[in-house]
Amino acid sequence: MHFHEFLCCLVALSVYTTALDNGLARTPPMGWLSWQRFRCNTDCNSDPRNCVSERLYMDMADRLAADGYRDAGYVYVNIDDCWAAKQRDPVTLRLVPDPNRFPSGMKALADYVHSKGLKLGIYGDMGTLTCGGYPGSKFTLETDAQTFAEWGIDSFKMDGCYSTTEDFTISYPIMEFYLNKTGRPILYSCSWPAYEQASFPDYPRIAKYCNIWRNFDDIDDSWDSVKSIIKYYGDNHGNFSLVAGPGNFNDPDMIVIGNKGLSPSQEEAQMALWAIMASPLFLSNDLRNISERAKSLILNKGAIAINQDALGIQGTRIWQVGSVQVWLRPVLPKGSYAIALLNENQGGYYTSVTISLGDLGVTDNAVYKLTEVFSGNYIGTYGIKDEVVIKVDVSSVFFGKYTRTG
Repeated sequence: MHFHEFLCCLVALSVYTTALDNGLARTPPMGWLSWQRFRCNTDCNSDPRNCVSERLYMDMADRLAADGYRDAGYVYVNIDDCWAAKQRDPVTLRLVPDPNRFPSGMKALADYVHSKGLKLGIYGDMGTLTCGGYPGSKFTLETDAQTFAEWGIDSFKMDGCYSTTEDFTISYPIMEFYLNKTGRPILYSCSWPAYEQASFPDYPRIAKYCNIWRNFDDIDDSWDSVKSIIKYYGDNHGNFSLVAGPGNFNDPDMIVIGNKGLSPSQEEAQMALWAIMASPLFLSNDLRNISERAKSLILNKGAIAINQDALGIQGTRIWQVGSVQVWLRPVLPKGSYAIALLNENQGGYYTSVTISLGDLGVTDNAVYKLTEVFSGNYIGTYGIKDEVVIKVDVSSVFFGKYTRTG
């Protein structure tokens, strides 16, 4: 981008938008994303079912539509890195999907996904290259935004490799301007604060331009990885939880339920904490080969209802004693709370936790009905001073809801 173009963009930004208000992500977005499970597998000759290709995304769209995920709210089919050809079109400078792996073109793939009642997301980078070494958008932000809109893209994730943090505060807002300028609703996912962990990212500014934003390490298919993310969100440095709300959400990365790395109880813990944290629910697994138990958990109506609560308030860790921590999130009906008790102990037997709402800082002296979220089972009715003893197994979670009844 030349200097005079840069100045024009700044002027346009100040006139065109004062806050992100594209009507999207009023609750955390839900869908499927390829990266964790399929990474940058481009070997379609020896692994045609699992390479990054139009076939993979069509298969996942089929499963989302046919197996109940779409109807539960999982509507985004998100392409990640390694989808593009290594070179842009030499005449138009437009991005080009790899012709061997996406022979029908991206517009045709978007049309197919849309025909299933779903939305298509795509990946790019604000630097000169993507993290996988494919063409970045540093000098073609407007062209790429126009291209995505013409293809029928519904979500754009912009990474930050091969760039500098000094560029972030300018380039991310400029891309938001160009996306909005297309007139097509495109959910904007930023990796802006993920590259600024050593400092305190300007979250209010980030929320002004991004619908969702990654702010920590990539998730791996392991309990240690899930726990590290939970810890980061529990520590909540800079109170980034306060910025979350309808239209803007912190993104702790993908749901890895249904893969190989988590035990059944650990999968429940991830689902519960991602719901409490008002996180985007982007599955990264093979929906063609998933157990009924994992599928049932992903589709659990109680957990999804907590995640999608219209207040959009991000839950926080209230306290931690040893390996046991308690999280609380205000939810509807007004005055109600979702609660998660996470036991990170890796050995032994159940840990008993005695709590009351008053212990957790609730001062509304009302009556609350406590239910277990995953099963819907009724536990009891309590005032804020009434204690309840919860037993939580090792590497497991209790996920409950206190519904205000009077």
